[in-house]
Order: sequence, then C-alpha cells, then structure tokens
Amino acid sequence: MKNRSYTTRQFVLSGLFIVLSAWSRAHDHPHAHTDWAPTPFAEALAHAPTPLPDRVVLTWADDPTTTQAVTWRTDTSVARGVAEVAVAVDHGPALVASNTDATTEKLVSDLGEAHYQGVVFRNLIPDTLYAYRVGDGANWSEWFHFRTASREAKRFSFIYFGDAQNDVKTHWSRVFREAFREAPRAAFTLHAGDLINRAHRDAEWGEWFGAPAWVNASVPVVATPGNHEYGALTAEEGAPRVLSRNWRPQFAFPENGPSGLEETCWYLDYQGVRIVSLDSNRMQEEQTSWLRRVLAENPNRWTVVTFHHPLFSPARDRDNAKLREAWKPVLDEFKVDLVLTGHDHTYARSGVVDPRIRVGTTNVAKGYNQVYDPTIGSVYVVSVSGPKMYDLSSDDWAVRAAEDTQLFQIVTIDGDELRFEARTATNVLYDGFTLRKRGKGEPNELIELLPAETRRKRQPTS
Repeated sequence: MKNRSYTTRQFVLSGLFIVLSAWSRAHDHPHAHTDWAPTPFAEALAHAPTPLPDRVVLTWADDPTTTQAVTWRTDTSVARGVAEVAVAVDHGPALVASNTDATTEKLVSDLGEAHYQGVVFRNLIPDTLYAYRVGDGANWSEWFHFRTASREAKRFSFIYFGDAQNDVKTHWSRVFREAFREAPRAAFTLHAGDLINRAHRDAEWGEWFGAPAWVNASVPVVATPGNHEYGALTAEEGAPRVLSRNWRPQFAFPENGPSGLEETCWYLDYQGVRIVSLDSNRMQEEQTSWLRRVLAENPNRWTVVTFHHPLFSPARDRDNAKLREAWKPVLDEFKVDLVLTGHDHTYARSGVVDPRIRVGTTNVAKGYNQVYDPTIGSVYVVSVSGPKMYDLSSDDWAVRAAEDTQLFQIVTIDGDELRFEARTATNVLYDGFTLRKRGKGEPNELIELLPAETRRKRQPTS
C-alpha cells in the first residue's frame, strides 16, 4: 500500500513538473504562440447568474423615511431569497439583524433564466444609517449601508444622468465613477431614460449594473424609462414595443401612477422635494390629469419632474410638440422648479437669453419668445452621459449648450435654494445656476453661475 501511494505521488509531481516546464518555456519565448488570437468571451458566460447575489440595487417603492427596497439576481437554483437589516454599528459582528423573506420572480431573458429577488424593508427609523445583506441563507452578499430619509426638509444632493445607452462598460462607467467621486454622499442617482440601447438585451443590463457596481447597492436609483427601454420581443414586422422585460423585476418603484403605467409613472417625496417620473413613451394624455392632481396635492417646497423626451429639443427634427401641449400647461400652472430629461444626446439648459444674439426656435411653443419664462421660473435641462452624440441644431432657447460632451449633474437642495452643476466626464464645471425661493406662489429667482467656457461645438473628425 505504501509503495503504491509513493508511486502515485511521484507520478503527480512528475506531471506537475512537466506542466510548469511547458508554461515556463512558453513565457520565456514570446514568439512561441504567434498564431494565438484573442476571442470574445461569450455573453452568456460573462453575464451568467450564480447562487451568489449580483445586480444588487436599492430603490424606493414607498416612503423613503421608513422603507427601503432592494432587488438582486441569482440563478434559478435559489428558490427562496432572504435579506437581513440592522441599524449600522461600528463593529460588524455586533449587528443585530432582522430577517425579511424576499419575493422571487423568474425572468427568461435572451441569455437564459434567472431569479430576481426583492425585499421592501419597512418600519425603519427616519434619518438612520442601516446595514443590510441579501442572499439565500448560505450564499450572502457583503453587508451594505443605506440611510433612510429625514422627515424634515434637510439638505441633500443627488446625481442626474442623461442617456447612458451605448458602450456602457467602455465609455459610461468612468462618467458614473467620476460623478460618485464628486458627490459620494449623494442621496440617490436619477437616470432620465435610455439606460441601455436594446430593451431586452440582458448583456446590456449587465453592463449597466456593472458600471456603478456596489454603488447601486448603497445609493438608491431613481429611473424613468426612455424609448430604448421599449422594444419588440420578436423580429416580426409590426410586433408591439413593450417595456423591457428586465425593468420591473430588477427595479422596485412606486405603483401610485395611472393604471397601466406601474413603476414607470410615479412620484415620491424626499426631504422636502416631490420627485415625479412621467413615462413620455406612451399614454401621455392619461398622465396629464394625474400630474395635475399630484402637483396640486404637493405639500413640499420643491418639485423635480423627470421624463425622457424633452419638451424643448436642441435638435430641430426631434420636436415633441404633442407632449409639450399636454404637459407644459400643467408644469406652468404649478411653477415646477426643475425638469430633467434626456433623449437628444446633447446638453441644453434654459435660462434668460439675449434676444439680440439668439433668435427664436421652432421648438418653442407658440406664444413664447423663449423657453425660460421669468413669470413662471421653471428650468428645463437636456443632458447626456453616454458617448453617443447628436448635433445641436435648435438650441437658440438655451443659455448653455454643448455637443460631443459627456456630462453628469449634481443637484443640491438646501432650504430655499437649489444649486445645479453640470460637470464633464473629466469633472470640469461646464454649467451652473441657483434657484432661490421667493414668496408663496411667486416664481423662483434664477441666479446664473456660468463658467467662462463658451458653448461647445462638435469637433471635426479627420
């Protein structure tokens, strides 16, 4: 028995020596593999789920002061998900956590099957730091932190992104990470649609989750759908465009909008601000009366509205006249403070423009000489964070505009002031302004903080 064991050991060591010798010779001679060429790693493998939680993302489905939603993905071997949450402490092993069973939803994507697990933590203490983790009881994520909102109108910032859409891993990830470096204590990130390019492509969603990585699990996501979040499920001509099959399993947004627009048209209140998401892709008329009611019943000092298609486009052939006719009278009536959009892959922001320099635009509603109306005070922004770019062709209404520039925006609300900064991918300040509240019912005061840089134009290609 001893002799055979020794012989086996010799055989194993001899084989290992041969393998190591071959590896050494290959690396000593760099031309040994001149016929080698890299091959793309299969998407189905690169984005395959496992029993370990991934794509962990915080959102809100209810009151941000006392609840927090979290969603994550596993493979289908995980039949039951669970989440643990505890008030954060300075010594991790001392966490006293409570368990919450997750709901489980099966998603069949173009790359295969997965389970999406979801939990809404409830009865939380306002303005409190919590730690949580998700898993199945044996396979856990790390512990993450989140902070519940204050019941008071307390100072906070959020990060606003226009379309990411294309080359998300390659060219959007650095924009997101630079934004997080600039505002690491942001209360949430706001995405104005077209998070990805093809609605039902799971690999693109995998890249979108990969770019923020763990940040999505600590800084909640607020997102409104763009036209690229809608697409046909089949290649048949005339097949209907439907909301991405990934949207609702992976995000948990409020269901307080019109019937049929669950988790795409909704509102929530955060520390003195009402945030409203409208779905500009469909059922626009149905949202008009709902929007009026939501704004009429708004108890907050500030209102931020987001949707994908801009009411005032910097691209002449992309005018959204019907949308403007439906929604702008309501936004005007309630003097909405800030409207954040995407879609046009440029940057443009309304403000007081000099009529001697800027002539009217075809995208301005009849009866308006310029988009910014000082008797109303609303500011409209179009922005882009991804690499896909369009030409500016109708930006006469904008006080600041840009082509070929990836941007992120930091919005800070502090008492009676809202401060806005647009920053480039290299964190250069490109645009800025402050809105200051006046008396009740009066329009905001707009204070321009424009950097010296002039309007950016597309650079010619060689």
